[in-house]
Amino acid sequence: MVPELRSRLGAELLGSFWLVLGGCGTAVLAAVFVTDVGNLGVGHLGVAFAFGLTVLTGAYAVGHISGAHFNPAVTFGLAIAKRFPWKDVGPYWIAQIVGGTLGAVVLLGIANGIDSFNAVDSGFATNGYDDRSPGGYVLWSVFLCEVVMTAMFLYVILGVTSKRAPVGFAPLAIGLMLTLIHLISIPVSNTSVNPARSLAVAWFAGTDALAQVWVFLLAPLIGAAIAGASFVFITGVDRTDIDVTGDTTA
Repeated sequence: MVPELRSRLGAELLGSFWLVLGGCGTAVLAAVFVTDVGNLGVGHLGVAFAFGLTVLTGAYAVGHISGAHFNPAVTFGLAIAKRFPWKDVGPYWIAQIVGGTLGAVVLLGIANGIDSFNAVDSGFATNGYDDRSPGGYVLWSVFLCEVVMTAMFLYVILGVTSKRAPVGFAPLAIGLMLTLIHLISIPVSNTSVNPARSLAVAWFAGTDALAQVWVFLLAPLIGAAIAGASFVFITGVDRTDIDVTGDTTA
């Protein structure tokens, strides 16, 4: 039986909170950590694994309640694939954005524990293109990357959450997929594939970050829509009943 909407929204808020605090927190607090013996930061690889681990742990914790979307693009893609009810898309989006923003608020509070920190100057783990891209990638390149990476993320989610997939391994596969996506695309866009994650930190990083955040709202939704609309055609696996809501009996 599908849990009540209130419980599912609470789970989505908690999972989105953890994704931003854990993933963006690693980028802000631990990617670079210079000491007397050198840089002990986790770097690009560590940030990629941090995002993957937040989704993996969050999915095992509350996936049985909400389906562990933690991402408006995931919710959108699942709805297009007819594996999530359209009436719940808006409430899920709100819970994800609120949860992510609360994660960013806590992260900002921690980061401000040193006098030298400034969210605007540091970038605060925001996404961007041109001079706000870690590698200086232009708009069309960043847009293409975000569309394709999100589409591939949804293909994996749609596949591993099918009843025909090995039971119990979906969070592991999804977490590792998100890690791989970050390994590929951190240099390009600082990796979004998640509008809630992008908005959560952009609120606090100044007008330049907010001026570019539209890319990281639109591109992931397009990628998710492509995957949601084409998964059955490509794979032949038609699973159009509602089974990515936390209902483990579907």
